[in-house]
Amino acid sequence: MLSTSLKATGREFAYPPELIPNPVIWHNYVTVVEAVPFGLWFRNTMVITLSALAGTVITASMAGFALARLRFREREAWLLLVISTMMLPGVVTLIPRFLIFKSLKWMDTYLPLVVPAWCGGGAFNVFLFRQFFASIPPEFDEAARMDGASSFLIFTRIIMPLSRPVLATVAIFSFLDNWNAFMEPLIYISTREKFTLAIGLNAFRGRYSTYYALLMAASAITVVPIIVLFFFTQRYFIQGITITGLAGR
Repeated sequence: MLSTSLKATGREFAYPPELIPNPVIWHNYVTVVEAVPFGLWFRNTMVITLSALAGTVITASMAGFALARLRFREREAWLLLVISTMMLPGVVTLIPRFLIFKSLKWMDTYLPLVVPAWCGGGAFNVFLFRQFFASIPPEFDEAARMDGASSFLIFTRIIMPLSRPVLATVAIFSFLDNWNAFMEPLIYISTREKFTLAIGLNAFRGRYSTYYALLMAASAITVVPIIVLFFFTQRYFIQGITITGLAGR
């Protein structure tokens, strides 16, 4: 991708392949920014991603805390119900969700992309939080309750400060899902000024030709935030993967 992004137009498929382009066309990156409203699409994507990320982390952690630390009737049945929803492919609910959002007059807004994240945060993320919270010794809760702490205080003051690994893990997964989302923004967003980067990349594909060098340059810029996020959270991310059991150990 990086090599193609620096090639001159028409030399993307030169044979033999050139790993290091000659000449190197750095101006492709300038052309990408000037040819389309790239900055606006970048901002739109960042707003949607961060809003959905906040909703996912907050609501999924609260649901995971309830399933792992609180005692109530049929708790295991509720956990089984949450886990079972992971077997339902997202495409199955695509049309019902579209009809619901259309009836709410949310089309061509960011609400269909953000609000669902504030309604539970997704079964997979709830499961990750539940698994991590279950690994924290219950003696912390018991000691806090003897001092008069409520469940909310235990959640915010004791459990969450100990949960940086799973927070980083869920944050990265949520960031990737929303940053790279294509199908749902394509369905719900129709105004060019409201496009996200994933949809905007399609602007470099024409009916009869594709500007591969510019497309790869735009794609390279798009992955930069993901690399930066992983660079700063990789330590917690690896811990979270290990502790929640995703590593298969």
